[in-house]
Amino acid sequence: MSEALLPDEPAIEAHNLRRLYWRRSRPFARRQEVEAVKDISLTVRRGMIFGMLGPNGAGKTTTIKMLSTLLTPTAGTARVAGYDVVRDDRAVRRSLGVVLGGDRGLYGKLSARDNLIYFGHLYGMRSAAIRTAVAEKLELVGLTERAGDRVEGYSRGMKQRLHLAKALLHDPPILILDEPTIGLDPAAAMDLRREIAALAPTHTVLLTTHDMTEADALCEQIAIVDRGLIVAQGTPEQLKARVAARRRVIVAVEALNGRAPAVASAFAAIPEVTVSGPEYDADGAAQWSLMCVDTTQALDAALSALRTQGVGVRTIRVIEPSLEDAFLAVAGRSFE
Repeated sequence: MSEALLPDEPAIEAHNLRRLYWRRSRPFARRQEVEAVKDISLTVRRGMIFGMLGPNGAGKTTTIKMLSTLLTPTAGTARVAGYDVVRDDRAVRRSLGVVLGGDRGLYGKLSARDNLIYFGHLYGMRSAAIRTAVAEKLELVGLTERAGDRVEGYSRGMKQRLHLAKALLHDPPILILDEPTIGLDPAAAMDLRREIAALAPTHTVLLTTHDMTEADALCEQIAIVDRGLIVAQGTPEQLKARVAARRRVIVAVEALNGRAPAVASAFAAIPEVTVSGPEYDADGAAQWSLMCVDTTQALDAALSALRTQGVGVRTIRVIEPSLEDAFLAVAGRSFE
């Protein structure tokens, strides 16, 4: 078995991970080779929240299943907590807490407390340590008052918080969370994000998501994954800076009274500006989107065009580049 993690060693590192599988489109048809992960290399420092951001089917879940020993890599190597995921799989599992997407992994007929006690025994913990850890983790995720209720009566958000408590029960140094807020309502997702943010720097977190806001808010480093490859990597600010030269200006106007075509033509004539619209809100107000490099010049030209047409301005917004813009820039397409 490998030695434990050295002081300067990354919590997670992967080199050229690849995963193939075979599928049939229909019974008795010829098997087809599917490359779920083509070539993934990444390094996650201890104490950070590292995000893997990408659309559904990009290869995020396959990657974390290889890192958590649930799948064997077709090629490449990976180490978690200093242990090789293939040769030292049992040591890797002891060092990890894993939350996979979906509702599986909890027993609905048991209470939250009994679920955690059961999993504590599976982790090989002693009874006294289990009692202490269960109380601590239920308090951490805000489920103490509902600890005796059957899990089948829990909301989706409560179940996800219980999943997090289960992953933390044996106090692992590293957590892998696969789309932990998927399917949650906005309030429940916000609560869970706060709990995840509080895990660093005492824990290392590898988080997969296709939620741009979630990745931007939580992650110190982000790898954008598409079609089994990391297509860009860096801090949220570094990724957004790749497209910072172009900003979106949203101009909403007062009643057009049949002047929409003339306004659209005037906007289209502004140099070095890409125009889309008009779009109409529930009140019938029109707005145009102007993509530009020089926002001041674009705004001056747009306001001049509106004055010429005798159209009043309702609101103007300048929208800074987002992670979705960064993905579009590197992948050449929007999130699916």
